[in-house]
Amino acid sequence: MTKSDNNFAYIDGANLHNGMRSFDLDLDYARFRVWLKDKYSIQKAYIFIGLIPKYKVLYKYLQEAGFTLIFKEVVYDGEGKPKGNCDADLVLQTVCDTYENKFEKCVIVSSEGDYAGLIAFLVKRNKCLAVLSPHIEKKCSVLIKRTGVCIAYIKDKEGVLKVQKEKAPGEDKTSQGSFS
Repeated sequence: MTKSDNNFAYIDGANLHNGMRSFDLDLDYARFRVWLKDKYSIQKAYIFIGLIPKYKVLYKYLQEAGFTLIFKEVVYDGEGKPKGNCDADLVLQTVCDTYENKFEKCVIVSSEGDYAGLIAFLVKRNKCLAVLSPHIEKKCSVLIKRTGVCIAYIKDKEGVLKVQKEKAPGEDKTSQGSFS
């Protein structure tokens, strides 16, 4: 990749969040955005996410980290659990951007087999760099694997992408004090 590549990322927000939660991993989205730019030359990174007003602080943080949010109105099931499936929106945006030639290559962030048709479409047109799976290999859909796309597992980058905890002074065995 060169810094001038115009690559896009299409991220299933719920799938990413649930995948990281399954590892008890607190993903640093700002670091993730920088990593996407550095590793894959991602110029535009869409996150498809359900719109729930109580998460407005999260939405602001994601936008400040450099993501473009595409919201899906949510409905609530009989138990009050929100449902805001963004799969169709992600597919539609990706296909439109492909036909409008808005990017050179793209990355899909999801482990769901629902995207296998989209991924096959992108692979056939030499438009897909990789699928980034928020889940471990055995939980990434076999339908995605069958497309022949390069799959990377976000868990493998945990050391780079997790929220860094503040260390207590001296905890890292470095010297204390001032250099002035």
